[in-house]
Amino acid sequence: MAENESSQNNSSAQMSNGNARTQSRPARSRAATRNSATRSSSSSSASEAAMKKQIAELRREVSRLNRALAEQAEDAVETAHGWYDSAADRASGWYDSAADRASRAAQQLRSQAQSVRGQAQSVSETVRQNPGTISTAMTLGGLVGVLIGLAIARSAMPQPDWFQRHWRS
Repeated sequence: MAENESSQNNSSAQMSNGNARTQSRPARSRAATRNSATRSSSSSSASEAAMKKQIAELRREVSRLNRALAEQAEDAVETAHGWYDSAADRASGWYDSAADRASRAAQQLRSQAQSVRGQAQSVSETVRQNPGTISTAMTLGGLVGVLIGLAIARSAMPQPDWFQRHWRS
């Protein structure tokens, strides 16, 4: 562009001089202008081609990066699925074992409840059949409990001071 402006300035200066040569110079300057325009267009097309080449390379690089990210995402998804499946299997195993234990405990409680019910029925039948014996046994049990309580209470009490004085003299 600088060449184009300088050639135009030269041609206008020569025309003002009124020289005969000036008539031939504008034709040359026009040709020079065309050549410089051709040069500038060829250099701009070369720079355009270089930019297009860089854009194409960048597009290839972006697509390559997208593929790499997609592969990494697939690996992460597979890993997460593996963790989930593993956790689900463990939880299922824990649930199954807990369910088995609960079932066994329920069966055991049922059988114990039936045996306690049977024992309670036999005790109640015995009480109904022998009311005197049961009341005597309860009275004797109560008296034994009272005597044991008194013995424990007496051994825990310190002896009074007057008792010690009486035996010293």
